[in-house]
Amino acid sequence: MRAPRIRIRRRERYGFVPGTPPGTVIISPVAHKPVMHVMAYNEKEFTESPITDIEEIRRYLSHWAVTWVNVDGLGDAQTIQRLGDMFGLHRLALEDVVEIQHRPKVDTYGDHLFFVTRMIEEGFPVRTEQFSIFVGKRFVLTFQERPGGCLDPVRKRIRESLGRIRNSGADYLAYSLIDAVVDAYYPFLDSFAERVEAIEEEVLSQPTPVTVSAIHKAKRDLMIVRRVISPTRETINSVLRDGGQPITEATRIYLRDCYDHTVHVLEMVELYREILAGLLDVYLSSVSNRMNEIMKVLTIIATIFIPLSFIAGVYGMNFDTGASPFNMPELRWKFGYLAFLLLVAGVAAFELSYFWRKGWLGERKHKTEDEANDNDQK
Repeated sequence: MRAPRIRIRRRERYGFVPGTPPGTVIISPVAHKPVMHVMAYNEKEFTESPITDIEEIRRYLSHWAVTWVNVDGLGDAQTIQRLGDMFGLHRLALEDVVEIQHRPKVDTYGDHLFFVTRMIEEGFPVRTEQFSIFVGKRFVLTFQERPGGCLDPVRKRIRESLGRIRNSGADYLAYSLIDAVVDAYYPFLDSFAERVEAIEEEVLSQPTPVTVSAIHKAKRDLMIVRRVISPTRETINSVLRDGGQPITEATRIYLRDCYDHTVHVLEMVELYREILAGLLDVYLSSVSNRMNEIMKVLTIIATIFIPLSFIAGVYGMNFDTGASPFNMPELRWKFGYLAFLLLVAGVAAFELSYFWRKGWLGERKHKTEDEANDNDQK
């Protein structure tokens, strides 16, 4: 017997079931098991290590100036709840962590902030991953749906003490993570620009129905990016506008630069949307022009054969010439058939010449400026 198929409803896959009490942590059956990793540092030194027991985190919190705990995977409710108890996180925030379809936002819970943003994955079609950040006075706790992402440059800066990250607090680390997420959109936009150029060449050279499908897929990918980067800009702007702990004034200056990046990314997205809309119009115009050319050729052919069919129809009536001398005397001519062919060829040639003079068979050569001046003088 075949094993029964387990059907996972969409809302359960995203960690949400209607009617549940607020703050309920519902784990998706397809979520990855959590893997924890900690990085702790101060101005002079740092340490990093994988974590198997949550209680090990306490000694990092008590000893180091900044402790970053990263959790890859959301497949264990007990682990998430224990982390929430250790860091004093609100239950509603923990619920938002496992509901992986949130739009980017920021919430304030007492002495810590909760950021939700989305990391973009490489390749097409576009896929995004929810990235949750808790930032307190001396800690940063992050949650990812799966291992990987765009955070390796931040880890490298901590290991090699590049920039001012080791000399700053947890708020600067949170800014660095958000900035890394935003900067990851630039390589995507570079590859997307190449994709748009390929579509543009195809539209201008030999458009096909596949071209329309490529344009619509590209527009759908841009719509996903726009739905992510626009609320991210609003989130950063709200932090800049509202202020407060644990984001210091020194870090807020760097957040302004991150805000500028989101604005730039959004402008590029809008630019590509306009380009794709223009390419779709060009494609439709090209198809319409091609159809007009086809219809013009068919119309010309039909127009040429209309008088020829009339002439052939007249001489096909075969009126008896014995009944009247006016009944098609050409039927008894020695060269009657040849005369008929010459008449048909002459009519066709006259029509072609007339169509050409009108410019219906192609573009007539324009007169040069000297020829036009000579004609004006004459």
